[in-house]
Amino acid sequence: MRLSRRAKTLVAVAAAVAVIAPVAWFWQASLVPDAYSVADMGRHDHGGHAPGGDASTVPVDELTAPDDREADVRLTLTAAQERVTLASGRDFDGYTLNGSSPGPEIRAVQGQLVEVVLENASVPDGVTLHWHGVDVPGAMDGAAGVTQDAVGVGESFTYRFVADQAGTFWYHSHQVSHEQVLGGLLGPLVITPAAGTGADVDALALAHLYGGRRTVNGRDGEDRVAAEAGDTVRVRVVNTDFGVMPVWVDGAPFRLAAVDGTDLHGPPEIEGKGVEVAAGGRGDLVFVMPESGAVRVNLSASAALLVGEGSVEASAPPDDVLDLLHYGSPAPLGFDPASADREFAFGIGRRPGFLDGKPGFWWTVNGAMAPEVPMFTVAYGDVVRMRITNDSGEAHPMHLHGHHAVVLARDGVAATGSPWWVDSLEVRDGETFEIAFVADNPGIWMDHCHNLPHAAEGLVAHLNYEGVGTPFLIGGPHGNHPE
Repeated sequence: MRLSRRAKTLVAVAAAVAVIAPVAWFWQASLVPDAYSVADMGRHDHGGHAPGGDASTVPVDELTAPDDREADVRLTLTAAQERVTLASGRDFDGYTLNGSSPGPEIRAVQGQLVEVVLENASVPDGVTLHWHGVDVPGAMDGAAGVTQDAVGVGESFTYRFVADQAGTFWYHSHQVSHEQVLGGLLGPLVITPAAGTGADVDALALAHLYGGRRTVNGRDGEDRVAAEAGDTVRVRVVNTDFGVMPVWVDGAPFRLAAVDGTDLHGPPEIEGKGVEVAAGGRGDLVFVMPESGAVRVNLSASAALLVGEGSVEASAPPDDVLDLLHYGSPAPLGFDPASADREFAFGIGRRPGFLDGKPGFWWTVNGAMAPEVPMFTVAYGDVVRMRITNDSGEAHPMHLHGHHAVVLARDGVAATGSPWWVDSLEVRDGETFEIAFVADNPGIWMDHCHNLPHAAEGLVAHLNYEGVGTPFLIGGPHGNHPE
């Protein structure tokens, strides 16, 4: 039987509606309000624990360092959007702190109180400072819309925290961070033990891509520090970029003394191997200057820190890469991961859909797209285990704010070396990591990919302590956008 023209039209319309209606529903469902609280994102995951009482909610901005203590280290950082001139003379449009990028190196001794006043001279989207790897009080984390409002032009914000962790860290904006960090709104932070590091030379090697070209301490290609034969040298490598960075040494054997601001236990000397530093991560290399008086610390094939007055020919990146799962010797953790109070799954995936009305191929957490992602909920003192799986097709450097976690296993193989404490962990496609930490720093903490465009595309979750809330909003009048 042949259909009439009108019937054919009705069938076509019905078919179109059958296709368009679900798409329209998904589009509508993906839209987020102009202003919303991270506390309303997704659902609270209590990690197999019964929910606790939240009757007496403490605002996160009340979690601060002591007000009655004088600062030992005090400085002002003024952020600006302007033409940036690097130490090498190359210039570009970006961001500065006190007129330069990277911003000033901040140094403190363990136990000192650090006070930094952030002033916004001309960054139109607002700005914050996140103290990457430093487990600061909750109010000082610098996550726009989570722990504070973005600092608008002409405004200021004061950060105060006790530098109770010795190690290598850095600071960067956490407002529109995928753009502002790329553009240079960042700088190094070093906290040294009161007894000293034992090094004759303590050098910084901060790597950053400006305009697609890798720099070391703001210099294109190479930077140099002085050292003499027999000196013990500590080189603090900081990877501020969005991908893993290979590091290797020419001219001397070395030890990887620390990862992400935490010393390794019993690290042996390394020769002929490279080290991989995750995006946002740090690695401290220690070596003794040879009689030749020259060592080259390679930060990928295009940049290096030259130590000493001589020169060393650059070698190709080693095929053999240090496996931190088995490097160094075991030591007590200070807690028992086998007796965890909470256990969480953080599954990274990817699927097509809409993110705030925009069609694309977006990252997912446990199968859900932002903002319908889990809020991992803990109580103070909990021992927490988390399984991170990556089936997304790409690698992700995962960064948990406010805490350091110890790696227990990778792909079912248990860690046998030094405790491997991280705040920035490279999770490759197909890998599974088991990590653990103690919930000892109340607040609301971002847990996200530090390939920051990935975070802007939805690869973000949060760790929330029971009884802690936030008065701040994503979006809203301050335009808070942490990624």
